[in-house]
Amino acid sequence: MENVLDVYQRPHDPARPVVCLDETSKQLLAHTRVPIPARAGRVACEDDEYIRGGVANVFLAVEPITGKCVVSVTERRAIGDFAHFVKGLCDETYRDAERVVLVMDNLSTHSTAALYATFEPAEAHRLANKLEIHFTPKHGSWLNMAEIELSILGRQCLDRRIANMDEMTAEVAAWTARYNADPSPIRWRFTTADARIKLARLYPTRAS
Repeated sequence: MENVLDVYQRPHDPARPVVCLDETSKQLLAHTRVPIPARAGRVACEDDEYIRGGVANVFLAVEPITGKCVVSVTERRAIGDFAHFVKGLCDETYRDAERVVLVMDNLSTHSTAALYATFEPAEAHRLANKLEIHFTPKHGSWLNMAEIELSILGRQCLDRRIANMDEMTAEVAAWTARYNADPSPIRWRFTTADARIKLARLYPTRAS
């Protein structure tokens, strides 16, 4: 925990940006009947019945100190999907950075092994060398600030029926473009000193 909190206290360095990464899923649901929009004196009407269209995965990375978001919709949450998303961070979003400081939870796919399982060894090695990875502790995923951005995405974009992957991709891309046009930095205030006071029960007790 303190390792992650110390990372969050680092001053802004474009050469070594701190980036939080997480993912979520969204069930795709299509309407069986065309909804009736709201009008004067009448609320919108939507039939309870729906058609299942599978599940979409959403990868999200956020640079807390600038608020910049990168979001990608995929059909799966497999090792290869994660590896390609990380490659995009390294080679596109942060191509000019010396190192990407990546904060993630301990999901089994979140490792440099995913790079080696997806790319040729030389390419995987190159990408792995550009990463400085810090994991949130078990049961401590709340320390990952990407969860904050996923919550915002859920409320502003995903809190309704979305029928298919094409619609999902278009809606998420539109939300990301609007969000990045006026990004909101995350003001993280919970520090290592705070943790030692407020979460003292989690620290080992020294023998007297």
